[in-house]
Amino acid sequence: MSKYILNIETSTKACSVALFKNEELVLFKESNTDNFSHSEKLLNFISEIIEISPINLSALDGVAVSMGPGSYTGLRIGVSTAKGLCYGLDIPLISISTLKAMSFGIIPKQKADLYCPMIDARRMEVYSAIFDANNNQIRDIQADIIDSTSYKKELEKTVAFFGDGSEKVKEIIQNKNAIFISNFYPSAKYMGSLSYQKYLESDFEDLAYFEPFYLKDFVAGKKS
Repeated sequence: MSKYILNIETSTKACSVALFKNEELVLFKESNTDNFSHSEKLLNFISEIIEISPINLSALDGVAVSMGPGSYTGLRIGVSTAKGLCYGLDIPLISISTLKAMSFGIIPKQKADLYCPMIDARRMEVYSAIFDANNNQIRDIQADIIDSTSYKKELEKTVAFFGDGSEKVKEIIQNKNAIFISNFYPSAKYMGSLSYQKYLESDFEDLAYFEPFYLKDFVAGKKS
């Protein structure tokens, strides 16, 4: 039986929504600008997708949201919207690691031994994790302060670095095993297979208690 899951990605300046039927992408909306207006764009994207979709909003089987790490503001908007939909429709909430979804999206496009998705955390810091070629996470998500010795062990093999945090790494790390991929951002279109698998496993979040994975505590008055 077909399952329709709405996937939401707002962890960075890229805002996107994708409707999947099982693992098949049905509809997709995306915006990627420095003008951080996720609150209005996200609701518009959802409305536009449902308006032209083969199903009504009430026929959704679940909502998946990118859980971070990433921008405090972006994650908060995405998670609160997803929770609202799940509450109103009485359907499950599914959380997807932002970095794992990024890795899932890049693996078919770039051959490497290891994959290191990166999200800019300001200054010389990035949020990153390491995945193998089967998208198994082999190093925990952490905030890395980048210098010339960063990822020395991993770079004994070929490593693909990607995401908006990889640009600063490219300037510092000089290694023949480093592969840098430009203009790659988190996207809801990379979440569908992961969210469908979690749906089949009934791996759902508690609507009352679920919070995004900010990684760092938010500092009031400081944009993230």
